[in-house]
Amino acid sequence: MKRILLACSSGMSTSLLVKKMEEAAEEKGIEADIWAVSNDKAKTDMAKADVLLIGPQMRFMKKKLEKTAGELNIPLDVIDPVAYGRVDGEAVLNKALELMEK
Repeated sequence: MKRILLACSSGMSTSLLVKKMEEAAEEKGIEADIWAVSNDKAKTDMAKADVLLIGPQMRFMKKKLEKTAGELNIPLDVIDPVAYGRVDGEAVLNKALELMEK
C-alpha cells in the first residue's frame, strides 16, 4: 500500500486531484491511500505517509516541511504547477511513485 499525502493551503483545492490520482492508481493496479490536508496539518500527517507532495501555491512551505520530512525519511516535493492546474492525477501519481523509489 502506497501512502501519498498532498498538502495545500486549505486542503480543499487538492480534493479533485486526489480523486484523479486514485482513479489513475486503480487503472495501474496500484493500491494507494491518497489524501489531502491543509498546510497546518501536514506535519502531523507526514508520520502516516510514504511521500508528501505540496501544492504549488505552498511552495514557500517546502523548506519548513523538509526538516520534518528528513527526520521521518519521507521524500517531499512541490507538485508541478501544470499538472496541478490540469488536475492531471496520473502525472502527480507518477511523481509520487518516482519519489518513493529514490
